[in-house]
Amino acid sequence: MLRLLVAPSGYKESLDAESVASAIAAGVRAASDRVHVVELPLADGGEGTARTMARITGGTIHGVRVTGPVGEAIDSHFAMLGNSDRPTAVVELAAAAGLRHVPSDRRDPMRTTTRGVGELVLAAIDQGAERIVIGCGDSGVNDGGMGLARALGARFLDANGEEIAQGGVGLGDLDRIDLSRLDPRIAATDFEVACNIANVLTGPDGVARLFGPQKGASPEEVEALAAGLDRYADIIERDCGNDVRTIPGGGASGGVGAGLHALLGARLISRFDALFPYFDVDAAIAECDLVITAEGGVDFKTARGKIPAEIGMRGRAAGKPVIVLAGTVGERAEVVLNHGVCAYFSTVEKPQTLAEAIEHTREQVTLMAEHVVRTFIAGMALGAATRG
Repeated sequence: MLRLLVAPSGYKESLDAESVASAIAAGVRAASDRVHVVELPLADGGEGTARTMARITGGTIHGVRVTGPVGEAIDSHFAMLGNSDRPTAVVELAAAAGLRHVPSDRRDPMRTTTRGVGELVLAAIDQGAERIVIGCGDSGVNDGGMGLARALGARFLDANGEEIAQGGVGLGDLDRIDLSRLDPRIAATDFEVACNIANVLTGPDGVARLFGPQKGASPEEVEALAAGLDRYADIIERDCGNDVRTIPGGGASGGVGAGLHALLGARLISRFDALFPYFDVDAAIAECDLVITAEGGVDFKTARGKIPAEIGMRGRAAGKPVIVLAGTVGERAEVVLNHGVCAYFSTVEKPQTLAEAIEHTREQVTLMAEHVVRTFIAGMALGAATRG
């Protein structure tokens, strides 16, 4: 019997990881009743991380009303983990400042804010959290974590001693950071940031230039955002004594990684090192014959620390083939083949609008999974016949 591991992330703004795993598993079972399927939906710090971590640890989800990225109140949540040696919360940045909370006609990283993430942090501390893991990913912001820190009591002042504007647009006017009014409980709380450590704050590959366009920034705004983060890094170094320009993970979620490290003393950790131990990923790969992973899109950025490339590398190390299903196959997607992935397939089989693709994601994922497994089984049969 073929042993198949289904280990996907979610499809951004469409299906969470559990739903993607279920859809793939349904397609696998439609292809053959001689396949043993293990579903292992994964969290990478982005959308769905808090709920997935609560589920896998037997923890709890706590709903909170917070300030959304465009300044309007939204329903959000954080997780308290179960089976932990100390009270530990998972705060998912996407749940309070994610791109899905920014209407398509209001996507403006010059003005969106992470304030709601700081409000989640305060709610987690109120709940008794002594350790907080902040999952970075799928953000719609570029404010360096300024809004988050403001919710905790930090002040970001211009040359006249006035608070600068929220969002990335304000950072260009930053003259001084005042941490004297931080909530005193912050000092007694350990912060870890589960992030993509390939992302840095400034420079040619800085976060504004790499991700600003997908968050709605024009070419001119991208350069303004980059200049603001350069200014932010200068003031952080002067006022906080930390050079965050190119620290690994500093560019996570529009610079939130750098802000959390410099302002709250957070440790920046590879999201896979921080989260995958909870899932026992390597043991699951070792026990299977084939791995199917998935993500909403595959392109050249996938190799910069996203789940398909990480699973590909772990699969290659274990001698197991890894196949990727993706909603879209984008620019230079072939680079994932250098990271242990054997093949990748788009689940969108015909021309359609984004809205149509999102509406039909589940059935499209199921159908492509069925096709892939039928092909794999055919290959196994051909190999057996050839050897015979």
